[in-house]
Amino acid sequence: MAVLVIAEHDHAGIKPATLNTVTAARQCGDEIHVLVAGHDAGGAAQAAAKIAGVAKVLHADAEGFAHALAENVAAQALAVAKGYSHILLPATASGKNIAPRIAALLDVAQISDISKVDAPDTFERPIYAGNAIATVQSADAVKVITVRATGFDAAAADGGSAAVEKIDAVPAADIARFVGAEIAKLDRPELTAAKIIVSGGRAMGSSEKFHEVLEPLADKLGAAIGASRAAVDAGYAPNDWQVGQTGKIVAPQLYIACGISGAIQHLAGMKDSKVIVAINKDPEAPIFGVADYGLEADLFQAVPELVAAL
Repeated sequence: MAVLVIAEHDHAGIKPATLNTVTAARQCGDEIHVLVAGHDAGGAAQAAAKIAGVAKVLHADAEGFAHALAENVAAQALAVAKGYSHILLPATASGKNIAPRIAALLDVAQISDISKVDAPDTFERPIYAGNAIATVQSADAVKVITVRATGFDAAAADGGSAAVEKIDAVPAADIARFVGAEIAKLDRPELTAAKIIVSGGRAMGSSEKFHEVLEPLADKLGAAIGASRAAVDAGYAPNDWQVGQTGKIVAPQLYIACGISGAIQHLAGMKDSKVIVAINKDPEAPIFGVADYGLEADLFQAVPELVAAL
């Protein structure tokens, strides 16, 4: 049977987490279909059709999908769910909002945050803040799954030539409406999509020092800036910079942790990074246990020296 991926998009293009989800879908079945539910989202549908490995794109276009309300997207997924063995979504804020609705209305158990596909009915997912991996087997006729993007390589965004099939959009639900959004404008790469991340912890001491020390390094490297939960709770950095189990899960090519001790909660969000560099004056800091390169030094001296060397 075919596998359905619910695309996350901005109406003009496909968001990166969808590419990782397609890779997971290819390990679940042979024929991959992608649902693009949007408003004036022809660009996103065409981008989905170019993803390597996608056989068909289902394009539902209606004003009710303009803000990707979970109630409307879930209803559209249910309208086309028949005939699919798996329905996959990225484990993002949006995917985690939509997937439970689909699973509940299909009367199946959702399988959350998978990091590996062992077989079409068997999956691995992290538990206990990533300290253990659970192997989950499902006998449900339809498997509703959210995919941890850091566990799978991104599918090629070009090279595919899938057919785009326009389908009837379901009526908008009257139980929810879009009121407004406050969108943070970033001059840096978005945290979950960045190839390089510079993060700071509670040892930064203040919001002023956090920005004064880390921003020059991030500017030199073209990096995003992250923070530990302790730094966010102390008010040194905004909530949307938080990396960790209760923040954002990231896996950049390079992660530089400055003054971060390495609490379990934080490690769960970044330990899949390709190269981890830790700068901390405490030789017993747990962050050194996962770091590829560790520097036991005062970050207020080491980071400016690193910036000068770059």
